Amino acid sequence: MTISSECVTCIINQSVKVSNAIGADTALSHKLTSTVEEMSKDFSFSDAPPEIAAYVYEKMADIAEKEDLYDEVKELSTQKAKSFLPFLEKKLQNSDNKLLTATKIAVAGNVIDLAAEVEFDLEDELEKIFHTEFAHNDFDIFKAKLQNSKDVVVLGDNVGEHIFDYMYIKTLKELYPHVAFTYMVRGNPIINDVTIKEAKEAGFDSLCKLVDSGVNTPGFVYSRATKEAQGLFDGADLVISKGMGNYECMSPSHKSNICFLLKVKCSVVAASLAKEIGDIICKVV
Repeated sequence: MTISSECVTCIINQSVKVSNAIGADTALSHKLTSTVEEMSKDFSFSDAPPEIAAYVYEKMADIAEKEDLYDEVKELSTQKAKSFLPFLEKKLQNSDNKLLTATKIAVAGNVIDLAAEVEFDLEDELEKIFHTEFAHNDFDIFKAKLQNSKDVVVLGDNVGEHIFDYMYIKTLKELYPHVAFTYMVRGNPIINDVTIKEAKEAGFDSLCKLVDSGVNTPGFVYSRATKEAQGLFDGADLVISKGMGNYECMSPSHKSNICFLLKVKCSVVAASLAKEIGDIICKVV
């Protein structure tokens, strides 16, 4: 996907979210927004939205003199996600379709997105997700591909959501013990995306193969990935892609057998999928 005029407005608006997150004073807030507005004049409409976001957020981080703009917010998101684990673990234990339940949990966590056009409440999503059908429903295809896979790469998305990803991969390992799972994360702090730091804190390095993709965008841009990450991506029998940023960067992709799991949170992605904001997606390509 490449950016549209709606994406430009959204990215400019994200400067306000950053200002609020870091408690910027009036002068810093104005500088952040005016800088992004000026940068927007040179946005390339051949780039995916996450590619634009990469250098915009890097610039805002420089201005704010803060390496990780959302470090405090990410910690709060992690703690909030953890507070739901007893409830979700009970749901899994009582489920007669653990794969579907775990997949729904993984998608519900995708609402933790600080760059989204529309924000959703995590508690509300977790209450209703189990009674919500996938608007694009390739779940049976996904299940068949999992059964026939030996190597599966899971592309992480946001912090907080990664807590549910841990539960997801743990369940997948129990259901498919013949499969080797890899969890791939961003190469550096960008928006609230999960990096190797948060993934290690959550214990992914003990759960499965954990890989720093080297990607500095809030979405998996293959050309920016390390050689190791590219090799794992190309060699995977199945890639499970979490979130809108990964979808935006891999639509299209040279790779087949990708399952996109996401919550639709903006009009541009909704139009791409011919769905509505708020829909949940399980799409295999």
